[in-house]
Amino acid sequence: MESLASQAKPAAVLWLAGFLQAARLHRVISFCASSRPLSIRIAQCFLLNGFIFLGSLLTLKSVVIPILLWILPEQCDRLWRQNLCDHTAAVATYSFLRSGLVQIFYVFWFYPLYIFSFIISTLWYGDIAKHALAVVKSKKLDASQALDSDTHKTSVSADRPEGFDGVAIGVGEQVYSILLLTIFFAEVTMIGYIPYLGKVMNFLLLSLMYAYYCFEYKWNFFTVSLNHRLDFFESNWAFFAGFGSPCVLPIFFFSPLTSYGVMAILYPLFVMTAAGTEEEQAIDELKPTHGGKLKRIPLFFVAKRLTTQVLQLFPEAQKEQ
Repeated sequence: MESLASQAKPAAVLWLAGFLQAARLHRVISFCASSRPLSIRIAQCFLLNGFIFLGSLLTLKSVVIPILLWILPEQCDRLWRQNLCDHTAAVATYSFLRSGLVQIFYVFWFYPLYIFSFIISTLWYGDIAKHALAVVKSKKLDASQALDSDTHKTSVSADRPEGFDGVAIGVGEQVYSILLLTIFFAEVTMIGYIPYLGKVMNFLLLSLMYAYYCFEYKWNFFTVSLNHRLDFFESNWAFFAGFGSPCVLPIFFFSPLTSYGVMAILYPLFVMTAAGTEEEQAIDELKPTHGGKLKRIPLFFVAKRLTTQVLQLFPEAQKEQ
């Protein structure tokens, strides 16, 4: 219990710090004002996910479904011909037709739009992060938030060789990272079904996962090694849990499709706030405040083991290891 109590203060301090860093959305305005391509990508993201996707959902619920309920009412006293009330088959047919038309709307519009939006938005997020990080690197928006690219490259990329070998290692790390995060997401989903504690743990782990996604663009941009980023992330898990919390909140307040649309709008904003966050400096400055070192939690232990097992199924991957 004493050990748990000693970790409560540093965890709370770092969580709040991460949350406040994520809430610095004024950085988005600075980034967009400094980069026209970034402004265009953000506008496109809002247009696709906000106006088209969420607008379609609003149209369905506010216009299409009320019209269907007027044409094919679900209550007997609203039928145009009252003698149909004597025939239960008529009411059942109306209900079947109404639900069928709504499902057709989903199958031929929402689901294809969801897939299209997911693919296009994923590509756009990469562009948004690239333009935002270019602004951070070139203009040094703030002395406390600027990223010293030389420091990053010499401190975390010294072990990576130059030339083709370096590229091969980078590609291998990307494949490993994608598989690792996919397995970790499966873990998070299964944990969500645990009674009582499942929702709380699911929120915490989803916050961590989305925070990792937000910072991964910057770590890739500055060629931070995978081992370094995983070790740093697990050692400062409370900071990243706080950072990812605002992005995850829509999941618990909206339906799945609506929450996707809201998160698709918010996510690139948090990618930009992550780009402007000097996380190592922010965490180091808080050490005198909480007076203790936060213990490292091996969040990716199971995912690492499973990823290694999967990669060993392929002889070439096992040879590379």
